[in-house]
Amino acid sequence: MLSEQEQIRRESLQKIIKYGINPYPAKEFKFSHYSTQIQENYTEGESVTVAGRLMRRKIQGKASFGTIQDSKGKIQIYLNRDIICPSDDKSMYNDVFKKWLDLGDILGIEGKVFKTMVGEISINVEKIHLLSKSLKPLPQPKTDAEGITHDAFNDPELRFRRRYVDLLVNENVKETFLKRSSIINAMRKFLTKREYIEVETPILQSIPGGAAAKPFVTHH
Repeated sequence: MLSEQEQIRRESLQKIIKYGINPYPAKEFKFSHYSTQIQENYTEGESVTVAGRLMRRKIQGKASFGTIQDSKGKIQIYLNRDIICPSDDKSMYNDVFKKWLDLGDILGIEGKVFKTMVGEISINVEKIHLLSKSLKPLPQPKTDAEGITHDAFNDPELRFRRRYVDLLVNENVKETFLKRSSIINAMRKFLTKREYIEVETPILQSIPGGAAAKPFVTHH
């Protein structure tokens, strides 16, 4: 049984296909920058291509703001209807972006770097490419002015069952994974240099376990 949100997303998927956009293109999308590279090496007017997941969207008539999250971080995008749709046909903005795209969709963005009036480094979008349509809604934790997070994805059972969601919405979890990987790699390099041999201990087991174990009856 699909939820209302899932049903709406599937309807949007069909509209996108009917419009003529492939929602799951197999062709590789080549990007030029990560979000962090743009922010750390800001160059006004630089042409960039990024790819990431749409995590926030604020529609304001003919112009909108959004947030793209890639594997390194997040960056704000600015969309102007007349820039995205220079011809008389404005459906790419009015229909595709405003109505049929959803939070969680993976997009390719082409545009130029600039700073908003409040000084936030952003991308002035010239072209949008849909790389993958998301059919399941993401949790949307929100932090208020007092620093309190609402609707957080913090249920332990859900987090471990749906680790992919945990990694998407809880940034600190990704940092834990990265640190763990770095620690293990450092230990492996340290021991390898000293001619230690890495083995998988189950190979050395003499008693069958797991799928090879045979049923038995306990004393009780």
